[in-house]
Amino acid sequence: MTRLTVDGVYQHIRGVCFKTGPPGTVGAETEWFVVDTAEPAAHVPAGRVRALVADAGPPAGGSTITYEPGGQLELSSAPFRGLGALHAALGGDIARIRDALARDGLALAGHGVDPVRRPRFQADHPRYACMRDYFRSGGFHAAGLAMMCSTASVQVNLDIGADDPDASRRWRLAHALGPVLVAAFANSPLRAGRRTGMHSSRQGIWTELDPCRTLPVLRDGADGDPAEAWTRYALDARVMLVHTAEGEWVSDPGMSFLEWLDKGEPREDDLAYHLSTLFPPVRPRGWLELRMIDAPPGRYWAVPVAVATALLDDPAASRAAEAAAEPVADRWAQAARRGLSDAPLAAAARACFTAALDALPRLGASGLVPLVEEYIRRYVDRGRCPADDPPSPQSPPTTPSTPSTVQSEEDATWPR
Repeated sequence: MTRLTVDGVYQHIRGVCFKTGPPGTVGAETEWFVVDTAEPAAHVPAGRVRALVADAGPPAGGSTITYEPGGQLELSSAPFRGLGALHAALGGDIARIRDALARDGLALAGHGVDPVRRPRFQADHPRYACMRDYFRSGGFHAAGLAMMCSTASVQVNLDIGADDPDASRRWRLAHALGPVLVAAFANSPLRAGRRTGMHSSRQGIWTELDPCRTLPVLRDGADGDPAEAWTRYALDARVMLVHTAEGEWVSDPGMSFLEWLDKGEPREDDLAYHLSTLFPPVRPRGWLELRMIDAPPGRYWAVPVAVATALLDDPAASRAAEAAAEPVADRWAQAARRGLSDAPLAAAARACFTAALDALPRLGASGLVPLVEEYIRRYVDRGRCPADDPPSPQSPPTTPSTPSTVQSEEDATWPR
């Protein structure tokens, strides 16, 4: 395989990460905490969950099942032409897994951050061990362990765009919508049994991580070619890990990808792997992956998928979203801390959700209208988000966040 140059990186990103075509395909990745209904504060061994899921057989709707380092279960849909088909297939697969777990007293829980349990590393793949070592060596150990083991989200995957101008428009809109989506779906006010003072503690954890791989690619209203911006971002980011030709895994080799290129060593598959270790809130992968949404309460998992899809794919909703979201495009911090109690974000959310609701029938997703209407009445119209709900009855009493002692590498808490 030919060794890479800077031009080769740009060509790969242009041809693979920003491959254009007619929009209309949608996918979703839903992450869930698995809890023991008899003992919600106890960690559930990952092996127990895997065995129950395996016994249930392959998901009928074609979803892929994977596991995060803390044992979070992820159900990722196949790509579908339209929201209605995705909702039916992924919803059926979620229900099947929920039923399989319930037979052994387990349940799927939707939170942006585990509200009770401290992070516990349960992964056995060397990639995750290297990732943990990278965050430790960079001074991000507590936040890195929390991100890997104690966070969950709904990720929405949408097409890049019909052509380059459309891709640029959708890229800008996805970034502008980021704070609105953070605020409207914030669902992580608790962490390890303590209130953090934030509506989206998950977003707070991401801001504590390595900024070269977690900050938004599009910042400060910057415009220009999205492929060029992503290329610069990727070249400047530190290499997290290297999978050698001998099959070894090396964590944090101590250089940016550009510095690695200057040594003449990386190949195209190294670039593809490097890109998979970058975690901005909008990530281009041949589609736009929206990564900023807290996992909502279980019954509402489809609402962020429906809203984001409508706002990017429906022309009228997109125009309304652009007008509403651009003025609050830089309010990431306010969104994480205040949710929809932030007045500008609340106004933008009301306009965006109204536009999305109006667009759903045009997208062939009338069946999702009642659920989105319910979410709007319960939260958006009232300037609230799930983080404003009272704690679950089975959760232990919470206390204000105070500095804590790190008890072990695998079972740590941290101060805010």
